[in-house]
Amino acid sequence: MGERRYVGEAIPRVEDRRLVTGTSHYVDDIRLPGMLHVVLVRSPYGHAEIKRIETAKAETMPGVVAVLTGEALRGRIGSIPCASEMEGLKVPEHPVLAIGRVRYVGEPVVAVVAEDRYKAQDAADQVEVEYEPLDVVVDVERALEPGAPVIHEGMDNNVAFVLRFEGGEALKAAFEQADAVIEQRLINQRLHPVAMEPRGVLAEYWPGEDRLTVWSSTQIPHLLRTQLAAILGMAEHRVRVIAPEVGGGFGSKLNVYGEEALVAHLARELRKPVKWVETRRENMMSTIHGRGQINDVRVAVARDGRVLGLDVRILSDLGAYHQLLTPGIPPLTGLMLSGPYKIPAIGYEIVGVFTNAMSTDAYRGAGRPEATYLLERVMDLIARELKMDPVEVRMRNFPRPEEFPYETATGLVYDSGNYQAALQKALEVVGYEQLRREQAERRQRGELMGIGISSYVEICALGPSAALPAGGWESATVRVEPTGKVTVLTGASPHGQGQETSFAQLVADELGVALEDVYVVHGDTAVVPYGIGTFGSRATAVGGTAVYEAVQMVKEKVRSFAAHLLGVDWEDVEEGVGEYRSRREPERVVSFREVAQAAYLAKSLPPGVTPGLEATYFFEPSNFTFPFGTHVVVVEIDRETGEVKLKRYVAVDDCGRVINPLLVEGQIHGGIVQALGQALMEEVVYDEWGQLLSGDLSSYAVPRAADVPWMETVRTETPTTVNPMGIKGVGEAGTIGATPAIVNAVIDALSPLGVRHVDMPLTPEKIWRLLQGEAGSGG
Repeated sequence: MGERRYVGEAIPRVEDRRLVTGTSHYVDDIRLPGMLHVVLVRSPYGHAEIKRIETAKAETMPGVVAVLTGEALRGRIGSIPCASEMEGLKVPEHPVLAIGRVRYVGEPVVAVVAEDRYKAQDAADQVEVEYEPLDVVVDVERALEPGAPVIHEGMDNNVAFVLRFEGGEALKAAFEQADAVIEQRLINQRLHPVAMEPRGVLAEYWPGEDRLTVWSSTQIPHLLRTQLAAILGMAEHRVRVIAPEVGGGFGSKLNVYGEEALVAHLARELRKPVKWVETRRENMMSTIHGRGQINDVRVAVARDGRVLGLDVRILSDLGAYHQLLTPGIPPLTGLMLSGPYKIPAIGYEIVGVFTNAMSTDAYRGAGRPEATYLLERVMDLIARELKMDPVEVRMRNFPRPEEFPYETATGLVYDSGNYQAALQKALEVVGYEQLRREQAERRQRGELMGIGISSYVEICALGPSAALPAGGWESATVRVEPTGKVTVLTGASPHGQGQETSFAQLVADELGVALEDVYVVHGDTAVVPYGIGTFGSRATAVGGTAVYEAVQMVKEKVRSFAAHLLGVDWEDVEEGVGEYRSRREPERVVSFREVAQAAYLAKSLPPGVTPGLEATYFFEPSNFTFPFGTHVVVVEIDRETGEVKLKRYVAVDDCGRVINPLLVEGQIHGGIVQALGQALMEEVVYDEWGQLLSGDLSSYAVPRAADVPWMETVRTETPTTVNPMGIKGVGEAGTIGATPAIVNAVIDALSPLGVRHVDMPLTPEKIWRLLQGEAGSGG
């Protein structure tokens, strides 16, 4: 409408003011009269029978209101849900509190409710639980061995599912015709999402209205409402879920946890508000972990560097139970095994395995970082084997831009792409040829300098996918108020992505109003039409498209009212910024506010037009979107300490059209930092008894400001055809592209010493030990 003023501009987030001034509200900031607090007694064993629970001392402690066990809840509350479906999937019962047996360290066993958190903790310390330890298995390969401890009674083994994608004769022929076959084992270690705000939930029940309100730090308020209603046996329309400010999620809050159902149940039973907020140690033990894969890779290659076929066996560590999407994450790795390359034949087998550990589930990237890491390490191994430049190998295997839409061997259809342009741009920005010359000179002096490249494509705007807990659509309502202000209701649930700003930019441009006149509302199931939530880089590509389509409907109605007020035909209305005028008599003008007032006063309506200015739209994409890019990293390794220093970081990302470049850069920066953590320092570690050795932030290393290099971010722009705005999504791009780039750079630095591969994390100690030998494969 009129000239565009906001879309494409780097506008600071409107939500930042309340965040940086401390005036926003998280779950733990909410205080209700008479509120009770829950503390959970958790299992100290990785696998054990519960022989006896003694709660008498705890029940008599001052301020204690209730003490509950799993047996006390049996039949009164449902099992924690798993929304993933696949043929042959084993889904064990997953009680809110353990019944009879515990299967990982940190599993909740007893809930203590008291007047304040300190009294609840004191009482929890008095609960006595007698355990009989059982054999533990935390290693995914050992869990598959004959005679391994079976984690769930009634099952023959620890295999939750086996998913095969047969490459058939084409894959067999690829390996027969290959000039070289390269094999490598690659490990994606377990990670913890480490959101700044741990999980929290508060519930209040009004018995007179039979109404339950739940405040939860969640990414999926509507889906949580549906699942809570089912677990509690309540009518869904009697349940309200509110996601207040959410201090980070990264997929860990794309879930339904037992604590959410437990607190809601307690609020109903006790007729008082009940709150639970996890400690950081609880967060590390009992909030989902990510990754946890072993990939055995075979690749068939022609002597010119073309990949003829790829065969992969994926062992996926699922943990002790399924959470909401646990079995649905590994198949995303299989789907994306073509990456940005033309690989004519692909086969894979995925084996999901139960272990005595916390469940794995969606963590930023969710299956796609594993696929990209696998492919990008393979590309460098091919270059090494054939003595080619890693750039040449990648260029040789990219599909050409004119080949899009491009169908992969795994059955996906990539919407649009120009992978060559992104790689070329990254090489230009970093000065690749000069860097290689510098590297050659420094190697002669014995210095360890490495250059790493990662080209990636990711699957975003998650829509028509069986991996989702519901359909892939999203909802939006755009409402012009009588004063001309605009309210946007979105089913997406942003928690740092910036959609309060980007959606306002979009609507402000379309309606010709000021940015500050648009208010974006989300996260309250009693206010916002049913939506799916925020994850999988879908909020703008899917949710934003719903907003765009809804505002088009409103614009049509606005134009009808404007024409009626001007006394002209619909076609004779000329739209300006905040006003409408007659094309034939430009001096006749009506403001946007006047149109809004007329629509609600409704004293005179255009023929066939109803009062009000409001529209709701549900957008279901016809396909996924496929952002892509190339990251290039330059590292130096200190021979004395094994420390990796990141000297240059260049990221070229293509997420289609961009509403706000500042938000895009922020998402890429954050993703790169998390990827840096996986590449160099982060790892969830259990010992052989199932004890979590990395259970707090003194033993689980995350990147600090001093670890992060200056990031040079550049974009190419290849719009998608899947939605009318051409937007693809960017929330996980940095995480997907960065990890293999950093690892490839480190391996490149070590390659003169004969190092072929080193598994993550590439800690200083691990590299220092390699350097002491001054040679070896490393893996």
